[in-house]
Amino acid sequence: MAFRILLDCDPGLDDALALLLAHGDPDIELVAVTAVGGNVGIENTTKNALALREYLGFEKVPVAAGAGKPLTRAVKSASHVHGERGLGTVDLPEPTLAVDERHAVDVIIDAITATPGAIHLVATGPLTNIALALEKEPSIARLVASFTIMGGAFTRGNATPAAEFNIYADPEAAKIVFDADWQVTMVGLDLTLQAQANGPVIDRLRTLGALADELIVPLATFWRDPNDAEWDGQAVHDVVAVAYVTRPDLFASRPARVDIETRGEFTEGMTVVNFNSPNPNAIVPVTLDVNGFWAYVEHVYGRVAADLTARRGE
Repeated sequence: MAFRILLDCDPGLDDALALLLAHGDPDIELVAVTAVGGNVGIENTTKNALALREYLGFEKVPVAAGAGKPLTRAVKSASHVHGERGLGTVDLPEPTLAVDERHAVDVIIDAITATPGAIHLVATGPLTNIALALEKEPSIARLVASFTIMGGAFTRGNATPAAEFNIYADPEAAKIVFDADWQVTMVGLDLTLQAQANGPVIDRLRTLGALADELIVPLATFWRDPNDAEWDGQAVHDVVAVAYVTRPDLFASRPARVDIETRGEFTEGMTVVNFNSPNPNAIVPVTLDVNGFWAYVEHVYGRVAADLTARRGE
């Protein structure tokens, strides 16, 4: 039985790699892609999602544009990590198929309410679209099959010492999302930093032909932390969130209470994680079977690489 996933994202290097996994896994039916402003502006995140749809060959999946700015705050960007347009050095052909006419919020609500209990909602960008959808139709919190985010941390952040970027970009939206009537699976930095595309991983990915040369390797090697002398490869954060839906066996997780700091002078956007709370609202994966994760990802990417070769007649 396929996992029906709606991916709300801000492509983005690792969002693109997450889309690749969601498209390529035969156990996933990608029902829609909704874009949000985050890593780069909404114009580029939407354009990147559209271009990836055509390049990878999931043309029948609707792509919709959503919120371009946070609920109350100024726009924050991670273009210094992802490149000015969001995909590093990758230059995909201009998309020719149109964006869905609906707002992303309505696509999210329509998909979830039309098939109660069937949609696995995955968010890998700022949570603005999800918060707006909850405010417009609160019942979606009770109608999803599951809700997984890439965001937050239970130790330290990356946008600031306290906050991870997706939460920091719109903490008010994150607060709405974590306070809603559902269980959030928070795949945070402490987990995703275990999934690094290091030298041996990249060497294996390079064997996947045109897909590796044109997309995977440039995306997975664009960013290098200039402040980390022991750098061991770019973490594929958003890929891990998609993998959690279909392969929870690769994760060890703990229940926790997660609250969002919105007013701290130095801690705004912090996910305050209490693993000892009697009132948990989240599941927080803490360790990853790294070898099993990469075996799964590389197998799926290999399927897409073979499909791309076949479509091109090579």
